Amino acid sequence: MVAFRPFDEKGTPLEEQVMSWKQLLSQPYDKMAVDPYTKTRIILMNGIEVNATVTKHELARCIANPEIREALALTRRAESMQQQAVEWMNPGNQTVLETTIGYEQLAVDLTADLAMNEDDDYQRRTLDFALLEDFDHLYRYSLLLQLKEGEDANDLTKGTIEIKEGRPTRLHHRHPRDETRKSWDKNTASPKTKMNYFTIVSGEQQTENYYKTHGGQFTDSLSRGLYSEIADVEEQHVSQYEALGDGTTTPLEMNFLMEVNEAYNYFSCAQSETDPGVKRMWEMFMRDEIGHMQSAIQLLQRFENKDPVKVLGDDKIEQPITLRPTVEYVNNVLANQVTFQPYNMEFIPESQIPKGWATFAFRDKVNGDCVPSDIVVDRSGGRKKVVAQARSV
Repeated sequence: MVAFRPFDEKGTPLEEQVMSWKQLLSQPYDKMAVDPYTKTRIILMNGIEVNATVTKHELARCIANPEIREALALTRRAESMQQQAVEWMNPGNQTVLETTIGYEQLAVDLTADLAMNEDDDYQRRTLDFALLEDFDHLYRYSLLLQLKEGEDANDLTKGTIEIKEGRPTRLHHRHPRDETRKSWDKNTASPKTKMNYFTIVSGEQQTENYYKTHGGQFTDSLSRGLYSEIADVEEQHVSQYEALGDGTTTPLEMNFLMEVNEAYNYFSCAQSETDPGVKRMWEMFMRDEIGHMQSAIQLLQRFENKDPVKVLGDDKIEQPITLRPTVEYVNNVLANQVTFQPYNMEFIPESQIPKGWATFAFRDKVNGDCVPSDIVVDRSGGRKKVVAQARSV
């Protein structure tokens, strides 16, 4: 794999990045013919851009310097346009549930890829832990798709991922204090660890946003209940992932690292993209993000007198992200960690956790006498059917 060298790339000047309304109207893909990984890359980059735009709004609210605010506004507007162009590649005839299958396939294969190439052992274990929960979400939503729309999720994923039970969703619900995690040190963490952190936080935040925005559009209580239940798990995932980051990172360091992360993700997407038109978009937006990174470097050097190479940790990131089938890795984690839960910021079998663990009472209260993720399995009668279809992977 080719290493990403952000400081060697030639960026597009900001003044050349403004797009017309016509340019923002990207050509939608064919939902049945599209490569599943083209679809998941689009979902990923939409999330990366949404997080970048929202984070820059948050940074601007915490910074009084008008020059910094203006610089953030300039790159934020360009990224807002990028986000629209990416999001508009989704076809209008794709249902919420069909899109959801793409979100969960992305969650599984992205998390597995990041974990397989993670330098920090604790961050890897955190990724592995949440991986089994996203894997189970794919299973539950696939059954709902089958039940409500009569569609087989395997037709959308094209046999690139197994669809079967992971850690049961009813066991994902934890007391908020159990989402705290150990943080890595910004001075010693590798560039790959930092990039994985920004990527997974952005991806999970977008997943939560999507479920909370669209779950209420369903008219039946089962669909609304499942989206509500899983959206709350996604909130937990965002909380645990963001806790991995070093809280002493300054706003301008974060702005710089976030720009590198955007460029890195576009670079990664371009490396494995099979659609020529989409690949050209990834390459164009990568150059745009290099331009944003160069603006962020100017801010970092001028106002904090910091070396961007030291802030990143190196002048390159060795391993690009590759969205691809991760069946073997997922099954290995499933076989060895399905009973794990977080206790005192470590992941151990639930059987080893004391009876007074706050999550036990919390879980009982939220589950009550109605667990949508269990009901969708019972009503669909689809557990054996979905698993059997996936065995051909």
